Formats: sequence, structure tokens, C-alpha cells
Amino acid sequence: MPANSVQLPPLSLYIHIPWCVQKCPYCDFNSHALKGEVPHQEYVDHLLADLDADLPLASGRSISTIFIGGGTPSLLSAEAMQALLDGVRERIHVADDAEITMEANPGTVEADRFSGYQRAGVNRISIGVQSFSAEKLTRLGRIHGPDEAKRAAHLATGLGLRSFNLDLMHGLPDQSLEEALDDLRQAIALNPPHLSWYQLTIEPNTLFSSRPPVLPDDDALWNIFEQGHELLSAAGYQQYETSAYAKPGYQCQHNLNYWRFGDYLGIGCGAHGKLTFADGHILRTAKTKHPRGFMRGDYRDKLHEVEAHDRPFEFFMNRFRLLEAAPRAEFARYTGLDESVIRAPLDEALAKGYLLETPEYWQITEHGKLFLNSLLELFLQEE
Repeated sequence: MPANSVQLPPLSLYIHIPWCVQKCPYCDFNSHALKGEVPHQEYVDHLLADLDADLPLASGRSISTIFIGGGTPSLLSAEAMQALLDGVRERIHVADDAEITMEANPGTVEADRFSGYQRAGVNRISIGVQSFSAEKLTRLGRIHGPDEAKRAAHLATGLGLRSFNLDLMHGLPDQSLEEALDDLRQAIALNPPHLSWYQLTIEPNTLFSSRPPVLPDDDALWNIFEQGHELLSAAGYQQYETSAYAKPGYQCQHNLNYWRFGDYLGIGCGAHGKLTFADGHILRTAKTKHPRGFMRGDYRDKLHEVEAHDRPFEFFMNRFRLLEAAPRAEFARYTGLDESVIRAPLDEALAKGYLLETPEYWQITEHGKLFLNSLLELFLQEE
């Protein structure tokens, strides 16, 4: 099933900073507890060399969003961040209105350093609060307290950034409905333009997976989600993705590009990328995970082509995380495939009530949201 030529989607840049002060017991991200000092300038030099090697994949396009994730990116000095973003802008055009997000932990949010990040070009920060309960934060292995989280949010408000996000988790060990809602109320009181509110899950190869805590049962989790969703909606937040809420106009543009099957370069330890080419090829890249190997100059770990038979599943796995309607024209535009190749699974999804279809778009139903995995499995195709 050869792919036709495709229209190139928007291009983002993801930059990974791998170090943390300590590893959290629930975390399965590529992060490494810091031993000694952060090699600020040395790592920036390697990031820019990694970008140099990837530039041919960008097809001359501009960067529309940048996301600096980790790890704890706010362990990087403001000077190193300036050198990094200056180096990016020297190598590839970054749109004048690009959203540039940086993740930060409340304990590393300092006013002086943050105005330095802002001067470097960061215009959105994502603060990893997780909970406002001191006891729950300790259980999660977090090294900040509730007051630091609030101080970080007030600082973000005072900086006059384009936007900021608070990351909050629910379904925590031994968490009651009232405790979960109290966390949300405290987050809402800080008035962030964006709230990520996601359920704690136990991932393989984490400390929690080897010593699992007692988590709320499914009924309790449903009550937390239902009542929390009502709280957020009443406060003016609109859910636009499985675990993301925003005030109107404040959705995370970088994440929207992921879920709309856009393209992104990924630089830094363990970063992933997806690149589309005018002839219809789609490549995925993965970088060397461990800082030791990466900082020897061994940047690229894997490069593989997304075969035509895998594209429907990959497209919908991303698209159906968003609650917005999915324009039908984008399937052919971004996968290079004719809609006829997915007619059978679409008809089955419609028959089961997972989707609504109009001449312009597909819309996932409430029923489809509840059975998302079953819906996506319909698009798994044999070679």
C-alpha cells in the first residue's frame, strides 16, 4: 500500500534535559539523579550538535513551538538556557510568535533565574506541583512543599508570561475524594491559564512498581474524575485533551501539535522525533538515553520509517486524545493514505457508537471516550 505525497504539518522542537535532584518513585521518564554539578555549557554544546545532525530532516521548515522537558530543566542555568535558545535560533528559523515552554519544579523556581529564562525566550512554564498536601508530596518523593508550589505559581503570574501550567495528579496513595478535590480547589485559586490533571498510574521499572502503594479503587477514581471535572468546568476551564484543561485560548500549542499528528524534532537524551517528507515518507527518531553515551557524541539511537499499514493507528492514537473534532481531510493530508483504507474500521466504530461522522469531520462520542482502547484497536492493521 504505497503512500501518496503528503502535506508537511507544522514542526515543533522538543529538548530534553535529563537530570533531577532525585528520582521520584512513580516516574518512568528518562531522568537521572544528579551526581555533582550539571554540566551546563557542555550539555548545551551537545544539544546543538545533535540539532545540527537533525537539521536535514526539517526540510527547511520553521519551528512553531519549543518544549524543554525533563528531568528538571530548571536545573539548567539561565546563561545556559540563553546559549541554548540562541543556538537554536541561529540554526533554524523559530516563528516570532512561537510558544516556548519549560518544565520546572517548584523548588527550583527562583525569581532571578526565571527572569533570565524569560529573557532567553521562555514564555510559558509548566510547574510540577502534583499535590498541595505535604503528606502526599512526601509519599510521591517530591522535594518541595505546598508553600513553594504556591510561591512558584505567584511568581509565574507576576512575570507576565504568555501562559503557565500547573501539573496536578489524582488517584494518589490512600487519597480520598475530598483530598483530591481540595488539591484542585487550591490549584484553581492560583488561577493558572492551563491545568494538567492526570491520574497516577503505576508504570513498570519504577520504585512504585516494585513496592506498589494502595491506590483508590475504580469507583473512587470515577467519583474523583467526575466531581473534579465539574469543579474545573465551573471555574472556566475547558477539557481539550484526556488530562488537560485550559481557559479559552490557552491550550498548549506544542501538545496540540503532537496530538494533531504534527512533526517534531527531538534533541537531547532519549528524545523522540517524528518527521514527514514531501514524498510521503514519515520517520521516527530516538536519541541515546543515557547522558554518558549522549555526551560522547553518540546522539541518534534509532531511526525507523512509519510504514503505511501502521499510519492509521498512529494517526488516531494521537487524534483521539483530543476532544475536538478531527477534520477528515487531515487523515489523507498527514498520512498520505486514501480514506478508503480505513472505511471498514470507521464503519465498525460508527456502528458501535464510538464516533460520529459528518462530511467534514469525525467526533469521538462520550461512549467512545470510555472505550478508547477498543476504538483504537479497530485501526490496527496487519501487514
